Amino acid sequence: MYAKQYEITLPADYDMGIIRDRVATRGHALDDRAGLALKAYVIRERGVDGSPVNQYAPFYLWNDTAAMSHFLVGGGGFEGVVRDFGRPVVRHWAGVVREAGPARGAVPRAASRRLTQLPAEGPAEAVAAETAALRELAAGHDGVHTAALAVDPHHWQLLRFVLWQEAVPDDEDVTERYEVLHLSAPEL
Repeated sequence: MYAKQYEITLPADYDMGIIRDRVATRGHALDDRAGLALKAYVIRERGVDGSPVNQYAPFYLWNDTAAMSHFLVGGGGFEGVVRDFGRPVVRHWAGVVREAGPARGAVPRAASRRLTQLPAEGPAEAVAAETAALRELAAGHDGVHTAALAVDPHHWQLLRFVLWQEAVPDDEDVTERYEVLHLSAPEL
């Protein structure tokens, strides 16, 4: 599993209806993409859930890195993003674990992301503890659709990304909260 995300921060007065329409008309294009576990078409809207920005920030979990590379640079679909918004920085993480939650059969409406620094001392223990916590969250919270943990060895960060059936719980420790506009999940 390989995770990636790009964030397109938009002007404060940007009409987010444009992004909503974009996803409504184009989101289905990856519903059957080989090699893709999931793509969550997520946004943050300024003033909603504490977001300071308008942002389009799709999140992907890939089962096949060759398929991911084709998507990014081989004419497999990313050229539309580049054409419309310019070429964004694409963050990526090596997957650690992905867990199904009790709400896997539902359509997720929200997502959360938490980035934390991986300690220099005892990184294996930190990853093991985060893996256990992720599995506990996925098994023990009725609203979890899918939860994933991944590591960025460039910045030495852990990523926890969770899709939620409804809203992200208020007590969830997160760095970003998103609205999910569409979920493509051909190989989940």
